[in-house]
Amino acid sequence: MNAIGRFVETPLEESPLAIRGLSAGYGGLPAVLDADVTVAPAALTAIIGPNGAGKSTLLKAVLGLIPRQAGQVTFWGMPLVQARSRIAYVPQRASVDWGFPVTVMDVALQGLHREIGLLRPIRAHHRARAQQALERVGLAELAHRQIGALSGGQQQRVFLARALAQGADLFLLDEPLAGVDAATEDAILAVLRALRDEGRTVVAVHHDLSTVAAWFDRAVLLNRRVLAEGPVGLALTARTLQGAYGGRLPAEAGGLR
Repeated sequence: MNAIGRFVETPLEESPLAIRGLSAGYGGLPAVLDADVTVAPAALTAIIGPNGAGKSTLLKAVLGLIPRQAGQVTFWGMPLVQARSRIAYVPQRASVDWGFPVTVMDVALQGLHREIGLLRPIRAHHRARAQQALERVGLAELAHRQIGALSGGQQQRVFLARALAQGADLFLLDEPLAGVDAATEDAILAVLRALRDEGRTVVAVHHDLSTVAAWFDRAVLLNRRVLAEGPVGLALTARTLQGAYGGRLPAEAGGLR
């Protein structure tokens, strides 16, 4: 891997997500090339980079949502098929059909589908767990509202509640803080920090360089290739950012120089 800076302290078999030589894309064209990442446990990690850098593609390839062209991915040293129940995914809000006739509670219950099983009844303890997840993201009073009637920030939170109901150990989120209001931002960050403090691992695609240092513990800097990874203050420097953003630092990177 042609990384400018790499600060990895976690053994491969202990990493909740370890990526080696991953290439992936669409229509045979790679959007991510030869990516190596070793995610540290019990940390908030941001995947950061310019538009079109392959950030969402990386997450989708890791989860098998798009085919990999090359490379290997393990979770705690295991393949995806063995670790899937321990992994929760929160997609971009724009990728969801918000006109689908389901309620907020229905979405939260989706996090329990592996436990409930196909065509089996949803029991009171399942609903209680889904309700607890909704309470955690501040949506308990909206449990019976149709998802299309929610605000943008509420829509973002309902899929976080689905992930919480699952009880996962690794949370992969695609732009969870994009386009939300300040109250939703604070609510989501409080949940993510609490998950970290509970010993869980959070990896989130993020777009705002100005907030990375305040909100995240670690960063993966990506522009088709992984250019740096590690603690934010070590991974995101003037040199690595110039490598990712074509030699010209974005204005919002001022606090990271």
